[in-house]
Amino acid sequence: MKITTSRSLAAVVLLLIGSIAGAAPGGSLPMKIVTGEVEQAPRWGADAPAYRRQVADPERLQAAIDAQERHTDALMRDSGARGTAVGWNQNDEPVVKVYVDSSSSEAGIPETLDGIPVVVEYTGKLYALNISCAERETGSCSETPQLRATAAEPGSTERHPRPVPIGVSAGHTGVTAGTIGCRVNAGCHTYALSNAHVFADVNNGMLGDNILQPGVYDGGINPDDRIANLFSSVPIVMSETASNTVDAAIAGTSTAYVQRSTPSDGYGTPRYNTLNPTMNLNVMKYGRTTQMTYGYIDALNATVLVEYDGSNARFVGQIIIKGDGGSDFSLPGDSGALVVASGGPHERRPVGLLFAAGGGIAAANPIGDVLAELGVTIDGE
Repeated sequence: MKITTSRSLAAVVLLLIGSIAGAAPGGSLPMKIVTGEVEQAPRWGADAPAYRRQVADPERLQAAIDAQERHTDALMRDSGARGTAVGWNQNDEPVVKVYVDSSSSEAGIPETLDGIPVVVEYTGKLYALNISCAERETGSCSETPQLRATAAEPGSTERHPRPVPIGVSAGHTGVTAGTIGCRVNAGCHTYALSNAHVFADVNNGMLGDNILQPGVYDGGINPDDRIANLFSSVPIVMSETASNTVDAAIAGTSTAYVQRSTPSDGYGTPRYNTLNPTMNLNVMKYGRTTQMTYGYIDALNATVLVEYDGSNARFVGQIIIKGDGGSDFSLPGDSGALVVASGGPHERRPVGLLFAAGGGIAAANPIGDVLAELGVTIDGE
């Protein structure tokens, strides 16, 4: 039978070669937005701070969120916008960001909303990261790199000795490949976490289905390469008015099959205590395709439409991330990667679960929402 478990038992981490989920009408804010963080310089090395600059006006930020939520439905209905979010501009003031997939969409977008400046960003469509590059209109769609083994250990797309590290290729037998986000616990039970579109073939998986490492696209063979079995998945509602908040699933495993650290060239072991997403927070992730990448949280409270094999799912309360120096933070195959804080006292604290991307941006579920849906905790330091 297909998995239809309650939302209290389903959500987590993995960026497959695709996926994303729906959002609540009006863009309600399920996660806490933290303001007033201490201003710090950009990151330069492992001991660098985790915040880029101060966000010191919580009342003004809340006004921007209120304006965004009041106008999101109309913007996405009338102007062809693919999403909205709240960000921070170079003048140290909050703005409402509107994501569009064509220049013609800008015509119907005002310069301000209730006195809050509007910034339009051309991102194209946002895709769950199992959509083939041939179907994409914008973004980085060159062939995904097949990262080979080094003398020290297998590459991120190759088969690893058991227990396998997190951050490498894995997936349901019916999908291409995504990323193992991390190891999680519920009582004495151990699970691997990833996106629903990675571990549960969106909404098509069945209880007990095998999860392979590496994924089928990378040569995984069923059942020889099984490392886990699908245990629970949060259903994704395919609707442009849906209220999806996470794209997540867990698979039952053990410490003999999945370890809790990345390969040696990654960030190591995530910490067990999570961190609320904050504006301009420096973050990093390790994923199947792009391995170790760095970026920062560019916007919060995002309401976005994400395309899954021709169908749109709306998500609310999402995190928008941009790569450092204009680089790609993620590419197809990174779905399900765990996003953690980079630098400072919060180094390696989990922040989000990567699941979709558009031109120049990546989208992640707040990790607190993911863990709450599934009733699990991070197995970390």
